[in-house]
Amino acid sequence: MEELADRDVNDGGDAPTLSSQALAALQEFLREQSQSSAEQSEVALATEEWRLSQFWYDPETAETVANEVLALCSGSPSRVACIACPTLYAYLKRIDPSVSVQLLEYDKRFERYGSDFTFYDYNQPEELPTEMKHAFQVIVADPPYLSGECLEKVAQTISFLSQSNTYLLLLTGEVQNNRAAELLGLHPCIFRPKHSSKLGNEFVYSLTTIRGCDWEDGSNRNR
Repeated sequence: MEELADRDVNDGGDAPTLSSQALAALQEFLREQSQSSAEQSEVALATEEWRLSQFWYDPETAETVANEVLALCSGSPSRVACIACPTLYAYLKRIDPSVSVQLLEYDKRFERYGSDFTFYDYNQPEELPTEMKHAFQVIVADPPYLSGECLEKVAQTISFLSQSNTYLLLLTGEVQNNRAAELLGLHPCIFRPKHSSKLGNEFVYSLTTIRGCDWEDGSNRNR
């Protein structure tokens, strides 16, 4: 027990005050409790595997994209496909456990998500269960590699999964802007995704629609 500070004998029995040492210890304890609470509010994920080009979104990015996806799902039953973005899957389920979302992912550590997990290798872009063909109203893709070949094959997967009116969100490196426009008709908006690990490549957020999001050319093309 830390000692209590001396009281003035004439203080009339006022409540004792903590010594400077005790006060400092209490403040440190409160800081640790606050930090622990903040950490618990974030989603726990498997460790990033750099050999699989895994870089998790920071909490702000994950929550922003997850809330956008949920907004797109509102008003009608919707199925969501998350292509190579397990961070987003985890945040979607944390915010709304009832959302119907399928994670397409190469890393089998995420088999722990049960039937929500589908093994996915972008080198075989359409080797997926037949029941997933043209079955999704919202698709979010984060191609694992910043190569034209990878984006082309992910685009094939998107075509396999999507319906005629599917909302599409793409998170990828800025170097893919022209290819994303050519393959998918997507253009970057002002919002910039961020990752927990610092990346040397600037990432952009391209999409068919987003509420209140302006594109880089200054227009707002919400449909």
